[in-house]
Amino acid sequence: MGMQTVLIATANQGKLEEMQALLADLADAALVTPPDVGVDIEVAETGSSYAENAALKARAYSQASGLICLADDSGLEVEAVGGVPGLYSARYAPQAKASDADRRQYLLAQLDGKPQPWPATFRSTVCIAVPGGDSYFAEGECRGEIIADERGEGGFGYDSIFLIEGLGRTMAELSMAEKNQLSHRARAVEAAKARLRQLLEPDV
Repeated sequence: MGMQTVLIATANQGKLEEMQALLADLADAALVTPPDVGVDIEVAETGSSYAENAALKARAYSQASGLICLADDSGLEVEAVGGVPGLYSARYAPQAKASDADRRQYLLAQLDGKPQPWPATFRSTVCIAVPGGDSYFAEGECRGEIIADERGEGGFGYDSIFLIEGLGRTMAELSMAEKNQLSHRARAVEAAKARLRQLLEPDV
């Protein structure tokens, strides 16, 4: 069987780089991005769960491209503020066109005055969508706590204020290789690989 193409359905450059690294060992897959195949769509994340949002993205990109498609939806849940930002992690700050730094500062402002530590969990759900077929899901999580001072130069989003449980380092202080062993997204993608391999090698 020849190599099959898998579309990574995200416009987030940081997430794309992580996904490409996580999926690099799929020998029978040619990994492509939306610009590679001329797909330029926006998908409204109107789901009420990570799984629903991941499915909306994966199915829309799969339909537009005709390819097996992998998408994830992820979020940070902070106990001290009722589990937010959660599903709204990428659009949590009130200002239009907020940056990652804006979102981190807004979260810290909400936590100001609340007793520490601030336990938190990163969660990710991956959806694999097959053109005209079924969808498959896998989940991952990473536990830790939010800290008030940013640490580390790597990663994106809330990584620099998320201290990983039992490690003493933030997500942003990890190398890409280390993050891709420990992160919520890494665990979800790893859990999805068995199904993805079956789809790529259906006769095996």
